[in-house]
Amino acid sequence: MTDFLTELAEQIDGEIANLERVVRDAEEGWQKFISSGDRLYLISVAFNLHGFYTGVEQLFEDITTFFNEKMPRSETWHKGLLLQVATEIPELRPAVISQRSRDALDEYRKFRHLVRNIYPFQLEAARIQPLVESATNILALFKSDLLEFTKFLENQAGADPQA
Repeated sequence: MTDFLTELAEQIDGEIANLERVVRDAEEGWQKFISSGDRLYLISVAFNLHGFYTGVEQLFEDITTFFNEKMPRSETWHKGLLLQVATEIPELRPAVISQRSRDALDEYRKFRHLVRNIYPFQLEAARIQPLVESATNILALFKSDLLEFTKFLENQAGADPQA
């Protein structure tokens, strides 16, 4: 079990680096959109914000699978998963993220859904601006939550009798 806990902690660390890059790319694309007005940069920003939440959600899926939790199965399973990881499961794991992170990340979940269901020419800068401008702060909050969760994993690995 210790190896699996360590692997999960390492996977979380690696995914954080990927999320940092996606946020940087979104911010850079936003600046280029602002300075040039070129909508191709706006599309790039939208795609990076989409990728940001996709990476977050993949982590949630991996954590849920690791702890043998049931994945939500309804039509709204994406929202259900976000709610699930923001909830402590007694005697199994603490909440992976805070309620504050959950609320903030829900906006990115909704945006990802939007990006998947419209044509790129329908993207609106006014809808993207608050997301790109808050992405760094949301990522910092998310990283803080994951750091706490990683500490839990490390404590569990240290307490594992198979260690």
